[in-house]
Amino acid sequence: MLFWILVAILTAAVAVALVLPLMRAASPLPSPHSHDIEVYRDQLDELARDREAGLISGADAELARAEIGRRLIAASAADASAAESVSRRLGSKRLAQAFILLCLPAVGLCLYLTTGSPGVPAQPLAARLANPGEDISILIAKAENHLAINPDDGAGWDLLAPIYMRSGRVDDAVAAYDRAIRLLGPTAARLGGYAETLIVQSGGLVTAAAQDALKKALALDADDPRSEFYLALGLKQEGKRGDALTAFRKLADTSPAGAPWLPLVNQHIAELTAGEPGVGGQSLGNPTSEDIAAAEGMSAGDRQAMIRSMVDGLAGRLKENPDNFEGWMRLIRAYVVLDQRDKAQDALREGLQVFPAGGDEGKQLLALGRELGIDGGGAKQ
Repeated sequence: MLFWILVAILTAAVAVALVLPLMRAASPLPSPHSHDIEVYRDQLDELARDREAGLISGADAELARAEIGRRLIAASAADASAAESVSRRLGSKRLAQAFILLCLPAVGLCLYLTTGSPGVPAQPLAARLANPGEDISILIAKAENHLAINPDDGAGWDLLAPIYMRSGRVDDAVAAYDRAIRLLGPTAARLGGYAETLIVQSGGLVTAAAQDALKKALALDADDPRSEFYLALGLKQEGKRGDALTAFRKLADTSPAGAPWLPLVNQHIAELTAGEPGVGGQSLGNPTSEDIAAAEGMSAGDRQAMIRSMVDGLAGRLKENPDNFEGWMRLIRAYVVLDQRDKAQDALREGLQVFPAGGDEGKQLLALGRELGIDGGGAKQ
């Protein structure tokens, strides 16, 4: 109820602020012909007095009366025309006042009822933070407020890191994983998540820092498929095709049937087995080992420029050869890292046209879209 009272008060204040200038402007100015009419009437009265006093003859008085009457009629007609014009202006101002007082509040109310949520009970920010529901922004704000007061809460950083990742805040995810590892100690899951954020941050490059984290994760859990996959991908990116093929085959052999990562692993195996060259002798969309080494020594701005160039190149190659599932996955993630979510959504839709949502690859694309918070455009299963 308080909300509606405040809305009514604000609407009334705005309406008054708009109507007052119109009301002040509504007072009509005197007509320039009204003075002439008074003068001509005074002349007629004076002419009648002169005739009674014998100062003017009857004939001359009639001629003068006719001339003064003619001028009086002309002045009266001009005054009536000016009054009609003022009346029309006053009518338009009244219409404007009525529109402000009636239509604007009605339009605003209809817009709020259409796009707003009048049925939601009022809640202060603290209450929304205490009960965020499914609002990811509220969840993040709640966690950030808590960690600002308790920066040594490792569990909080551990919880926030993957949320940052799903929201596309990759730099924040890297920092959160790093803080969680230092406060709580390394685990295979934390190290794997940290490595994955480093890879996404570098635009899909499995850097030396990411490889180091992945090797530590495998030392803690020898059966961690995520670490095995990214290490194999790193070997492929470095041009070590034989070692990469062995690593991917090992992962395929040890993975359970129906594992969601198997289609992607099998595609890498097919590419390495077939030895299909892409641009510059590399498989489609993969950087060279020189690219990886150069990226590690760049400034943040130069690295971003390099990533954008590689992403644009990958997008161009996918238009020429769209049958590259890994390329679509890489392109979608890269656009999210570059904060180009519209392009990421377009890439997801284009990928789903090549790999329908009902297939294994299409399901993985949809899962990636859900993870990154982008829409597949209502693709049919």
